[in-house]
Amino acid sequence: MLETILMVCEANMCRSPMAEMIMADRLPGKTVMSVGMCALPGRPADRATVQLMHERGYDLSTHVTTLLTLAHAKAAHLILTMTLDQRSRIERAYPFTRGKVYRLGEHDDFDVADPYLQPRAVYEESLAQIEVGIDNWIPGIRKCG
Repeated sequence: MLETILMVCEANMCRSPMAEMIMADRLPGKTVMSVGMCALPGRPADRATVQLMHERGYDLSTHVTTLLTLAHAKAAHLILTMTLDQRSRIERAYPFTRGKVYRLGEHDDFDVADPYLQPRAVYEESLAQIEVGIDNWIPGIRKCG
């Protein structure tokens, strides 16, 4: 069963928090968390990300950044990264994650663009990619229970 899903990006300020909120909303009853490969713990989500998500009915105002740890990697049943490079780095750091770590865009072979400090259109593009990725993963997650 896939009870705990971990969303991973670089700093845990933009992409993974957006993915966490959307995945949790679409899969009630599952534990969905987000972390960053290089996150500086305790920082808020990026302001543009908070605003974009607020406009879509999600509240990221209390989000604080979290660094990926061994405990996260062990606890997660499924780990979804934003890029192929992040997936590879996790597999190298934690070899036991092979077979449970994938890119969010795995089904359509894409990386989710990092919008940090980019124009609003890049944030919107990243969010659209995240939604496509999540939509592609949901049937398989539901099938696994």
